[in-house]
Amino acid sequence: MKKLRKKLKIGIMSREEFQRYTLAIAKGEIKPKPGTPKVWFESVESMAQILSTKNRALLRIIREKRPQSLGELQALSGREKASLSRTLSKMAEYGLVELAEGPRNSLIPMPVAESFEVAPFI
Repeated sequence: MKKLRKKLKIGIMSREEFQRYTLAIAKGEIKPKPGTPKVWFESVESMAQILSTKNRALLRIIREKRPQSLGELQALSGREKASLSRTLSKMAEYGLVELAEGPRNSLIPMPVAESFEVAPFI
């Protein structure tokens, strides 16, 4: 099993700023410093939606219980499977969880970090 990061750093940057930032990295104009966020949200609002209280509880279940399928996670969380699938897909897009392929095309939600830290606003 993949080792969890202790902390996953999260940043907030507009889409336009993020495009300029990643282009500058690709061109070698800047080099990300150690501790630079690995996950970026476009706004505080989008971060709050993905990291809502309900979704943080879901991440905690994934980290602590290590469910081996969405069905098992559904039973542990009490959330509807369709909603759970959408939420996990969105979290995976942001790099907050990984969805590994399990037996018979099942998806296994995997934690990526023990905790999250939001980078200070500049």
